[in-house]
Amino acid sequence: MEDLRGPNGIPLRHYRPAEQPRPLVVFAHGGAFVLGDLDTHDRTCRRIADICDVEVLAVDYRLAPEHPCPAAIDDVAAVLRWARPAAVAGDSAGGYLATMACLRLRDAGDPVPGLQILICPNTDLTLSQPSVLDKGAGHALDADFLAWAITCWTPDPADRAPASPLLAPDLHGMPDALIVTAEHDALRDEGDAYARRLAQTGAHVVHRQEPGLEHGFIQNMDLTSPEAAAAHKRLFDDIAALIHR
Repeated sequence: MEDLRGPNGIPLRHYRPAEQPRPLVVFAHGGAFVLGDLDTHDRTCRRIADICDVEVLAVDYRLAPEHPCPAAIDDVAAVLRWARPAAVAGDSAGGYLATMACLRLRDAGDPVPGLQILICPNTDLTLSQPSVLDKGAGHALDADFLAWAITCWTPDPADRAPASPLLAPDLHGMPDALIVTAEHDALRDEGDAYARRLAQTGAHVVHRQEPGLEHGFIQNMDLTSPEAAAAHKRLFDDIAALIHR
């Protein structure tokens, strides 16, 4: 593992499972746009690199509210242009940033990664999907906190629909995707809907909704939950199969 600086001085952490080169995955951490850093997701990135036999480049992007939209998208897109990875991945807000960065590159005519790996992603900043109400209390992600975080990220409500990947007018030309959602997650429906929209463009989409799990299950829940540990294995198996195909 090595800490380094990327384009524009963005802090990065590079994980390598072996001396020989492996396919590279750029990883954007979750944290509702306002939390998280290289350390919060260190174990997750180590496990992806080790189990999936890939290199991982974690991005310490700028956080809201000090740096609202599109600052973090700018950071992730800059790293994608610089690193030219095989895949881009992220959980929660990181999944949002991964797919928004791909949209940015596609619209600019730049090469996009071959695969986007989205774990419980936020794709609809308008919070209009039913699961926000159905699962937004009593589970890991509270709807009131989510609404506050999105306000930090996009203070003007008029900016939220244009900045939502689910509501993008056209998803053609986006990378293939692995999209995993969780049954008891306020973001479940928007992740599921994004998978369906992406598949309609002809992209190869592997999509699974994990039963019984909550938002953030990728973050160390395997240590206490056999169900989460089994979901981790399915996720890592899929990542390895799709990247090494």
